[in-house]
Amino acid sequence: MSEISATLDILTRLIAFDTTSRNSNLELIAWVEDFLRQRGIASRRVANADGTKANLYASIGPDVAGGVVLSGHTDVVPVDGQSWTSDPWLLSERDGKLYGRGTADMKAFIALALANLDEARTAPLKRPMVLAFSYDEEIGCLGAPSMIAELVAQTHRPSAVVVGEPTSMKVVSAHKGVRSFIVDVTGREGHSSLPDQGVSAVMEAVKLMSLVAEMGEEARALTHPHFNPPGPTMTIGKVDGGTASNILARRCSFVWDCRCPETTQGDAIESRFRAVAAEIDASIKKRAPEGGVAITRRTNTPGLAIERDSEAERLARALTGDNETRTVAYAAEAGLFQRAGIPAIICGPGSIEQAHQPDEWIERAQLEEGAQFMRRLIARLSA
Repeated sequence: MSEISATLDILTRLIAFDTTSRNSNLELIAWVEDFLRQRGIASRRVANADGTKANLYASIGPDVAGGVVLSGHTDVVPVDGQSWTSDPWLLSERDGKLYGRGTADMKAFIALALANLDEARTAPLKRPMVLAFSYDEEIGCLGAPSMIAELVAQTHRPSAVVVGEPTSMKVVSAHKGVRSFIVDVTGREGHSSLPDQGVSAVMEAVKLMSLVAEMGEEARALTHPHFNPPGPTMTIGKVDGGTASNILARRCSFVWDCRCPETTQGDAIESRFRAVAAEIDASIKKRAPEGGVAITRRTNTPGLAIERDSEAERLARALTGDNETRTVAYAAEAGLFQRAGIPAIICGPGSIEQAHQPDEWIERAQLEEGAQFMRRLIARLSA
């Protein structure tokens, strides 16, 4: 079986698992475990608290330091409400494009890593190739930290990480960090004709949402030499509250996120928001002691900083021949690896422009380019 045929067979199996983040990924993990077991490769699960999801990592080659991690997330975003022209859970090919949820983001990278295991097993590896597959990346990189903690605690630590998010096989040196918050405002119900006898949670929440919008506008003045958009961005993604137009709302909640090139920027924005929220909380409690403002930090994923001389950068540029400096505005797990002390870059098949879309696709040619990357990596680890 040719390498691309093997990759397509594996990708077909991976796409068939509906690993939307709200679901368990254990069926996919079990399939990968069996795939590895058939090749004599031991693996380890790192499960979540209730055991409904798991990370999986495995090492191929000698138990020495200096391994290279191939990192990919197993979860995908929902297809709800999207107009697909083919079954999102059935890989299909049309005009050189492979369609299915997760083809670009990012099961093709996982399929490429698995399809090249037989070559890696028989190669005279001097350093190991490490597979690291996570859960819940799409909802805030929630799964990877526990797996990364185990990887860095090992006696022989890896020296570089390639996170296979879709970059058209170009090297991405940095990504923004993202933190998101759930804000719950509680007031006191009353008749809308008597606003002073109650507290409208919606009206109070609007003040905080206006602050988010205001900070977002101010951030447009901030620049960065590599990122686009150049500065921090803030968006409100969901709002829920109120009962009727003539009732002072008892509750209102909203979710917002902040994406920053630098951690200090995020810290300052979060501090400012919390300070204003504390003032509004105190004001509400004077009128309705049972009310107030509660803030839950939903995610806090660190950014990936440019490290041009890192092992990950040198490796990726040697394998691809790509010497440009690129950054992306989205967050990924690369920043988590870097924060844990393992240099990381992003490089994977497919385009982020196809990710999360109806009729998500990846070009077959990208699989071929990704296969070349894997072959070169195995050769380098054997040198």
